[in-house]
Amino acid sequence: MKPIYIINGFLESGKTEFITYTIAQPYFRIQGKTLIIACEEGEVEYGKELLRRCNAVVEVIEEEEDCNPNNLVELEKKHKPERIIIEYNGMWNFKNLKLPWHWRVEQQITTIDGATFPMYYTNMRSLLAEMVRKSDMIIFNRCDGIKELNVYKRNIKAVNQNADVIFEDANGEVNEIFEEDLPYDLQAEVIELNDESYGIWYLDSLEHLERYEGKTIRFTAIVLKPEEMPKGYFVPGRMAMTCCADDMAFLGFACRYDDADSLKQKEWVQVTARVKKEYWKDYEGEGPMLYAVSVTKAKAPKNEIISFT
Repeated sequence: MKPIYIINGFLESGKTEFITYTIAQPYFRIQGKTLIIACEEGEVEYGKELLRRCNAVVEVIEEEEDCNPNNLVELEKKHKPERIIIEYNGMWNFKNLKLPWHWRVEQQITTIDGATFPMYYTNMRSLLAEMVRKSDMIIFNRCDGIKELNVYKRNIKAVNQNADVIFEDANGEVNEIFEEDLPYDLQAEVIELNDESYGIWYLDSLEHLERYEGKTIRFTAIVLKPEEMPKGYFVPGRMAMTCCADDMAFLGFACRYDDADSLKQKEWVQVTARVKKEYWKDYEGEGPMLYAVSVTKAKAPKNEIISFT
């Protein structure tokens, strides 16, 4: 099966520039033909000389209903490519994309214009979420002068925790300093997490667990006790709105607690726990493990659902 690459993003987010740059790189060269299926025509076009040099051809699909398995297979038969790159239209709902059954997606990348991200996040959040939900990499370009990159990253990680998020400005990749903007004191004897900071801590600990190893945290959470959970463990966490009211996720890590059997499903508790790095099957490797110092009953917070806005 030939590899399929999907590059999506809103209009003028840099999709064509990214594809143009990538196909010209020596590491991306192949012997056979590359078929680029462009689902929109932006200001930047594919140069004829570049296409000739890279043995690539462009086919344009203008209507969403025409981007269907039958038409895609016909383009494949016409060009007999060794690989296919799909430049997907950002105004088409990505969950409607249906590929031929034998096509295998090698990588999905979303490009985002850093300057227009707040507008799209505010007004087209559902479309944006569908774009990034299964992407392997999210590239924010044109980030010159933007101070809220840490907020951008949290917004994306709330929808797709596994994606690599990269920021670029005119000088290249930006290495944002995330730790300085955390809304709690990492040096405190007990790190207190409120309704606003719990989600930030959860996402940051997935990427920077070294910041929290050996530290003690305290937060209010719902008790979750999955049937397959071993004796002496439970999962304290919070429900989060990752995109819209219909898009919810439970954010929590396994917690070792000797008296876990006494806890009731979905009751509210205040957890004080020490953070360690351990192997856990559900993590498919090492990840955050909580060791309870104390677990006490608590009242439900005013806002039971957290968000990342």
